[in-house]
Amino acid sequence: MRLVEDTLTLTGRMMKHMTRSVDTIITVVLMPVLIMLAFVYIFGGAMTIPVATYKGFIIPAILLLTIVSGVAYTAFRLNKDVTNGIFERFHSMPIAKSAILNSHVLTSLVFNTASAVIVLLCGVLIGFRPKAHLVEWILGLGLLLMVTLAVSWIAVLFGLIAKSSDTASVFSYLLMGLLFISSGFVPTETLPNALRGFAEHQPMTPIINAMRTLLTAGEIPSELGIAFLWCLGNIVVFQALSIGVYHKKMA
Repeated sequence: MRLVEDTLTLTGRMMKHMTRSVDTIITVVLMPVLIMLAFVYIFGGAMTIPVATYKGFIIPAILLLTIVSGVAYTAFRLNKDVTNGIFERFHSMPIAKSAILNSHVLTSLVFNTASAVIVLLCGVLIGFRPKAHLVEWILGLGLLLMVTLAVSWIAVLFGLIAKSSDTASVFSYLLMGLLFISSGFVPTETLPNALRGFAEHQPMTPIINAMRTLLTAGEIPSELGIAFLWCLGNIVVFQALSIGVYHKKMA
């Protein structure tokens, strides 16, 4: 109970930081919406996919872009706590020590999932019409939460090892690169051969394909298991690495 209470208290502190930052809200919510509008109404006309269908095609990639943009701030704010001595201050207090990292992850999970839902609603406003039923919505939300949790632990690791808050969020550009070299914005069949093989076998593609099938077709895709396994593997690896680095820093 103490761990839960301390985690929720520290999460409340982080949520205040996130929601009071205009820069965070603009980058995490407004920018993905603007990118979605650009791809649909500026680049969409040049696609072989009809514009109405293309709206549903890119929605999963835009949702992941929203989450990737958001976890950059998770790394940034965690690194500020490390470099400003906040972690040492917390360690001198009678609180559950694991609540310190858990609060950053929980804040990331809540804030970025909420941001993704807002972006999804904006997609509906411009004409996206999902065909998912209750089961597909539950699976889609579950996959979205798993992706958010996975990239949040990646953010925690980079926030811990970065020398400054300015470099803590650089990792997010690597994740954005994976998004653009995937099936997120164009079918992988249209990519050059050198990129196509990579795009078809990197983690973002099965996640995007699974989410796209769940939302636009209302069916349970064959790639859903692979998508969940990619997320679970990332959570296990980066959580273990983050906890190891955290203990070394606090020793």
